[in-house]
Amino acid sequence: MGGDKKYDLNYFLKGALAGGICCSVTHGALCPVDVVKTKIQLEPQTYNRGMIGGFKQLVEKEGMGALATGLGPTAVGYFVQGWFKFGGVEYFKINAAQTLGVEDAWKYRFPIYLGAAACAEFIADIFLCPLEATRIKLVANPSYASGLMSAFPKIIKDEGVIRGFYSGFGPICFKQIPYTMTKFAVQGVASEKIYLATGNDVKTASDGTKLSIALSSGVIAGVAAAIISHPADTLLSLVNKKGAGGDGSITSRLINLARETGFKKLCLTGLGARCVMIGSLTAGQFAIFDTVLAATGAQKFHFTEPKSVQA
Repeated sequence: MGGDKKYDLNYFLKGALAGGICCSVTHGALCPVDVVKTKIQLEPQTYNRGMIGGFKQLVEKEGMGALATGLGPTAVGYFVQGWFKFGGVEYFKINAAQTLGVEDAWKYRFPIYLGAAACAEFIADIFLCPLEATRIKLVANPSYASGLMSAFPKIIKDEGVIRGFYSGFGPICFKQIPYTMTKFAVQGVASEKIYLATGNDVKTASDGTKLSIALSSGVIAGVAAAIISHPADTLLSLVNKKGAGGDGSITSRLINLARETGFKKLCLTGLGARCVMIGSLTAGQFAIFDTVLAATGAQKFHFTEPKSVQA
């Protein structure tokens, strides 16, 4: 695992910065895809021609500028979320590994991935939820506000902080926590298998090899994570629509929306677009994270197989 001195507060801050940058850049770049995906989820009767058809419909109806709807809250929200998610995963993962020791850390590395990802994502979602709610409101109704700064006070005035910003906290946790757990665990497994299959060693591999493995394992992880988290993603888009699910508690509204939508539509509506988006997004995130972290001079933590330490 390396000496403890490498993994101090300075390392975790560098990991958080790399995480914020990779999430903000990738989510911002894919904002048009996210806008179309959200439209398909919110208005399936209108946007029913698939991803490409959805792009054409949206541009014809609202113009090219509509593809950038919600870009502000997307970029800011996912920088904050990436800061806590990637930084948090590194923090919880490394502390668990150091507590267990090399042998047990290797043995239990996948439960460590899962636990670290769950803890980090829960914290990140507290900060992400208001910005994601704002993004969805702007996509659902572009005339609601001109951008992030004007939307925030209007939402507080119209609906209050809890209903306006945290109606989707349940589904965002149900979406993001399984998504992040799958994302980091599957990427960890996939990268190990790819290194093994190609005969490369993470310690001696070239930067180009590391980048290609980060991209390929990221695609695999992203598609798996998209499928696991898609029903909650659909509910999150729906619950932020004004009046959706009735006027009861958040839980009752979610139950009503799930019944109205049906299990099949929850799982499949917009899934193709989301797999494309999350597969490419996750690949980009891991590649950018590794690149930025290396640029800061930090050496990324990797679980170490005990026999390689003994050798």
